[in-house]
This record gives sequence, C-alpha cells and structure tokens, in this order.
Amino acid sequence: MWINRFKNKAGYTIIETMISVSVFLVVIMYGMAALLNANLIHQKLQDMHSILDNLSFIMEDMSRNMRTGYNYQCFRKSTDPTGSDPTLSPASLGAPRSCRDGWALAFEPTTGSSSTSIDQWVYYFDTSTSIGKILKSTDGLTTSAIQLTPNEVDIDSISNFSVLGAPAPSAGDTGQPLVIIRLIGTITSKNSIVTPFSIQTSISQRAVDVQ
Repeated sequence: MWINRFKNKAGYTIIETMISVSVFLVVIMYGMAALLNANLIHQKLQDMHSILDNLSFIMEDMSRNMRTGYNYQCFRKSTDPTGSDPTLSPASLGAPRSCRDGWALAFEPTTGSSSTSIDQWVYYFDTSTSIGKILKSTDGLTTSAIQLTPNEVDIDSISNFSVLGAPAPSAGDTGQPLVIIRLIGTITSKNSIVTPFSIQTSISQRAVDVQ
C-alpha cells in the first residue's frame, strides 16, 4: 500500500519578491544616474575642449601674423591728460610705437607696404559690452572688424598687448621688436558652468630690425 506524503516546502512570499524587485530597481536607477552623469561630464568636456581649441587657434593666428609682420603700433586707453596716447582709428595708424598694457595692436603684414595704412592688420579687445571679445581688421579699419572669439568666451578688460622695441634703430631703439599677448577671461559652457582661463605668449619679429 502506497501512502503519499506531502511535505510543505518554503517558497517566496510576496513581500520577499517585492523587496527583490525594489533592490533591483534601485540598482538600475543608480546605474542609469551614473551613466547619465558620465555622459553629461563627457559633453561638458567636449564643449570645453572645442572652445579651448578655438582660443588656441586665435592665439596661433595672432602669433603667426605678428611674427612675420613689422612696424608694430601699440595703443592703450589714454590716461594722460595731455592726450599723448592716440586713439585707434585709420588716421592714427602709421609710425611704430611701443607701449605696455595696450588694448590694440596694429602692424604691417609680411606683404604690406609702410607707405600706406589701409593694408595694416589690427587686433584689439572690445570690452565695452557685456561680453568682451577680440576683433580683427585686415584693411586698416576702413571696414568693420570681424569678431574672432565665440560668444561663450568673455575677454576680461585686463587682457592686453605689450610691445617693446617697436621704433626703428634710426630712432634710437636698437632692441628687436617683441610682442607679449595676455588673454584673461572666462568660458561659459552650454550648461552655464563658468571656467576662468589665462593665456600668455611672446612673439619676436622674425625679420631683423635694421631700418
């Protein structure tokens, strides 16, 4: 005679199942949050890298053109009551001039002629608006200058050009012309994160100053 004996085996209760599912969902949520955060950080780094590349290109553009140019003219905002610091205009472009902490720099390009000013190149800082910028003219300011920096970059008013040894040796300055560029400002990414920056470079005139 066969007797079936049934034994009760412990199973999963609803509460245990709910706890397991909850733990699983929490792990998934943390994983998704970490993934989204990593993606956001990557995007921010990409944006920052792109803007920094743009700044590096601008600095390289200025350095290369100034290095092969000549007749550097430095302009600074006048603090002299006698008005000895000239304003930047087509009429003021001409003779080489040194200065420290200038806001604009003009020069003859490698193919330019010192007999005319309409072919002079000019780089200058415009900090008169809410966003400071770098502008460039290649026709002696006879037409509107073009903006080099993107709107995400805000150039500070303490950015400057310094020019040493600009006058010709015949004027008593025997030093080789030297330009120092200082760029100081902030970068605002698409996520409104503000990052300060400071870049400096020195450029020596390639041609020997013998005039």
